[in-house]
Amino acid sequence: MENSFIAQVKLFEREKGWHYVSVPTALSKPIEYLADRELIAVNAKVGNSVWQTSLLPMGDGTHFIALPAKVRSKEKLSLGAEIEVSFEAKTMKSTQRSVCHFDFGNDG
Repeated sequence: MENSFIAQVKLFEREKGWHYVSVPTALSKPIEYLADRELIAVNAKVGNSVWQTSLLPMGDGTHFIALPAKVRSKEKLSLGAEIEVSFEAKTMKSTQRSVCHFDFGNDG
């Protein structure tokens, strides 16, 4: 993965709030141009767990990565733990689907 950082596992303080890590601005700002509706598609990694997700906006110009329950369980992550997180932005090239092009020639 091309971007790595150490962060503390946090929890949004609301009912059924998500566990997450804050992404350093130095890593998220350079790829903001890839955002689609403010979401930046990435592949994330913690320990041996890799999953497709997005850098999600905090609303203050920063981003976070949500930590799914499956990842927290498998990696034994707890609230307040300092963890290493890696991510790689998905570019258009890496997410493109095959497209058929037809050449109907010139009927003129």
